[in-house]
Amino acid sequence: MNYPLQALSLRDLLGEEFQFPHEIAGQPSKASDFAGLTVSSFVTTDNVNLAYWEAGSGKPLVFIPGWSANGAMYFHLMQLLSQHYHVYVLDVRNQGLSEKAAFGNRIARYAMDVKEFAEHLDLTEADYCGWSMGASVMWAYIDLFGTRGVRTLTIIDQAPSIYCHADWTEQERLDAGAFTTSPERMIASYTGGTTNMLISQTRVLERAVDVSSPYFHNVLSLVQAVVRDDMAFTGQVLFDHTTNDWRDVISTKIDVPTAIFTGEYSDWLHSQHWMNSVIEGSQLHVYTKAENGDHFLAFKNPEKFAADLRGFLDNA
Repeated sequence: MNYPLQALSLRDLLGEEFQFPHEIAGQPSKASDFAGLTVSSFVTTDNVNLAYWEAGSGKPLVFIPGWSANGAMYFHLMQLLSQHYHVYVLDVRNQGLSEKAAFGNRIARYAMDVKEFAEHLDLTEADYCGWSMGASVMWAYIDLFGTRGVRTLTIIDQAPSIYCHADWTEQERLDAGAFTTSPERMIASYTGGTTNMLISQTRVLERAVDVSSPYFHNVLSLVQAVVRDDMAFTGQVLFDHTTNDWRDVISTKIDVPTAIFTGEYSDWLHSQHWMNSVIEGSQLHVYTKAENGDHFLAFKNPEKFAADLRGFLDNA
């Protein structure tokens, strides 16, 4: 791919039309139906090209995807939310359409990338939403730069600490949402696509392959058509991501309106309640199993998530 990208349509990017496997009322049935969606890129100060997806107008709303995720997963969400906001999704380095780089693969550098992204767009203030590892990126951002420029913060289902220290009490583990004692084995299982509960006490991969939601099936199909990830690069950030503990940032440094989204299927539901208890005035949204309340709730149930997010943002 040639960089920098300058507001390419999805059809131009693909070189052909993309037809979704499911027709959903009120949603595009093919890529070109979302005419306002474009993909561009910018160059970071350490010379990495980062792609971003953009649609809509109005107040800026910035999404930071989770590990191995990208803007294609946000297609339906962007279509819904771009009717009310200027929506951006940043493909972090080594993910999606962004450049592969064997350096800077630390959550702190990803946070710097978010800062440079905002500067590239001239955003003095924006609403930020971090999902999974994207939430950790936002916690790192706040740890490094404070909440200046962050109007609101939305967190979707991320454990404050993935790694459980041997001397922690069970209450500490639950508050942190920790679910592994072996980062290396967990990383090997994730990059290899298989895991078990002795290595990583989570069913997130099981929920990832549940495509009973037509919205989720649609965006995963688009991801397969658009993105070619390489786990040799994607996996490089996982050790740093796994071994960070963000509880001090969460409990002392978040001073903006905050919404937390999780679900009954979440393996770290207790930690989301803990976050809600320590972030003053925060909102907690717990989706039921019938509402696709798992790690992928925003993509499996985008109509509800978009409505709930709008309710939070418009009243913040």
